[in-house]
Amino acid sequence: MKIQEVMQRNVSVCRESDSLNIAAQMMWDNDCGCLPVITANGEGAVVGMLSDRDICMAAYTQGKLLADIPVTVAMAKSVLSCKPGDDLALAAAVMREARIHRIPVLDDAGAVVGIVSLSDIARQSLGIGDSKVALGAQAEVTRTLAAICEPRGQQLEVLSQAA
Repeated sequence: MKIQEVMQRNVSVCRESDSLNIAAQMMWDNDCGCLPVITANGEGAVVGMLSDRDICMAAYTQGKLLADIPVTVAMAKSVLSCKPGDDLALAAAVMREARIHRIPVLDDAGAVVGIVSLSDIARQSLGIGDSKVALGAQAEVTRTLAAICEPRGQQLEVLSQAA
């Protein structure tokens, strides 16, 4: 199955020039837990990813109001992404290895066209009609979730057990 078949297409984004207060408000208003961060000029190139946890940790470590902390302080600057035509198993593998819940889906120009989450993959695996294929897909989701949830010190152990 291809990523474009399960990805969320209506994606909220923030700009690297925004404050964490603006980003947090966008997450609240759009009921989402992360935002792709695009360039300040708004041309669409993704320069980072920001999660609700990133905002919480920045607030804790910076000791400032969210309005006084730029998105660039808290965002992940290394962006792992996929393309709409990529296989869904690739997205699951990227999430498992990087221990992340969501990855942006980018077009050939690097603009955000969607986002795919572990939840999207899990919902898709439940809808598979062939029971043998469904069990394999559900096992993939379980391995990915286990890797994401494992405490940081045990990451390599979980990944080697899954192989």
